[in-house]
Amino acid sequence: MDVRATLKVAAEIRKLTIGAMTAAGYGHIGGSMSICDMLAVLYTDILNIDPTDPQKADRDWLVLSKGHCGPALYAALAWRGYFNKEMLKTLNANGTRLPSHCDRLKTPGVDISTGSLGQGLSLAAGVAFGNRQQGINNTVYAILGDGELQEGQNWEAFQFIAHWHLNNVITIVDNNKRQLDGYTKDLCNPYSLKEKFTAFGLNALEADGHDVQSIYDAIVEAKNSKTPTVVICNTEKGYGCNFSEIPDFNHYMIISEDMANSAMEDIDMRLEKTYEALS
Repeated sequence: MDVRATLKVAAEIRKLTIGAMTAAGYGHIGGSMSICDMLAVLYTDILNIDPTDPQKADRDWLVLSKGHCGPALYAALAWRGYFNKEMLKTLNANGTRLPSHCDRLKTPGVDISTGSLGQGLSLAAGVAFGNRQQGINNTVYAILGDGELQEGQNWEAFQFIAHWHLNNVITIVDNNKRQLDGYTKDLCNPYSLKEKFTAFGLNALEADGHDVQSIYDAIVEAKNSKTPTVVICNTEKGYGCNFSEIPDFNHYMIISEDMANSAMEDIDMRLEKTYEALS
């Protein structure tokens, strides 16, 4: 992978996401920011997709189970060329093709409608099982929030994936350690996610969810594994956006143009500093 290029894409996805939410005036900023680096890796270096043919039969699928963070996915899709970036300014507007939660019937490039937390993995497992039955050689990627792992349906899906050896589905957990109203450890302690996944018969890897090389290496290892794999991306909620990194509550925020402009300038400065460190 080209680390510099992928870092630039991650910065662009962040800025496009912030811009879309600013046009709407609000949004789920915390969880959207924590997955931008994952999306950058997936859409630059991993996914077998074709924006000119979003429904091609052998494409890789992406299921964003934490569908309220759709603005980050929309930004990645716009960057990849599924639709004009100007459409991002219609986020949540009347008649928009970019609703608050992902809708496969509205947005080009969205494979599965999501937003009811805890259900996305079951859908991903069903797609992966069906594709294998049809002899389609592809991979289904499911991005889950760590908070939604409190939903028992996920663990039924993991058991199904392990039982049927569905190594054509890769689960990526955004382990930002926070959910809507607090830290997961305080609301319902998840204990060791890695140990739980292993106990369910899965291969469990960990990555720095804000290091594009670490994310890439873990996903490639998952693709090469003969055992269904979960990649736990350790992240910080709100990461990469100066106004969402500060508050205790950053799940959902009102966003002004001044806040957005400051954040975008800061993103550019951070990218330049990272480039210098790589030199």
